[in-house]
Amino acid sequence: MGTVAWPDHLLTLAEWDALPADTTHRVELVEGVLLVTPRPVSLHQRAMVRLTTELDRQLPYAKTALADVEVLIDAAFPATVRAPDVVVVPTAVAERNPARYEAVDVLLAVEIVSPGSGRIDRVHKLADYAAAGIAHYWIVDVDPPVSLTGYLLVDGNYELMIESAGVVEVTSPVPIRIDLDALTRR
Repeated sequence: MGTVAWPDHLLTLAEWDALPADTTHRVELVEGVLLVTPRPVSLHQRAMVRLTTELDRQLPYAKTALADVEVLIDAAFPATVRAPDVVVVPTAVAERNPARYEAVDVLLAVEIVSPGSGRIDRVHKLADYAAAGIAHYWIVDVDPPVSLTGYLLVDGNYELMIESAGVVEVTSPVPIRIDLDALTRR
């Protein structure tokens, strides 16, 4: 087993970009600090893929749903780059195929709670996404009953828009109907 050379300083965005790809972990940059977590487990992965597909199916052509992409929350040193489970962005932006998305282009960010990520998703990312100006933030919890908590950005702070299980219907950012149980059910 080899030795990993961990950074001993806050990383710049350029140093973040120079890191080798890691498919065995989920890696984010939070105020210059490398945040390394295990890859999500199966139900999380299934929910992520199905939610992305279902959103993309229902979105108008001008909007696209994508899974597991980088979003630049803050470029200023020390930088923050998050990797939401699902995002909705303008189709025109996605077709440019950027290496990462600017927060201003993200219409909706979705995090699916994994073991150990609940506080990060409900507190830290809630604050990060609000500060970055992402208008809609959803948290999906796959523990039965599968539930969705949705927030809308109002005057720089998130306000609870919906908290529900079962079949969910939202009107913003676009009208969408999602059977939450179908996200994890075979």
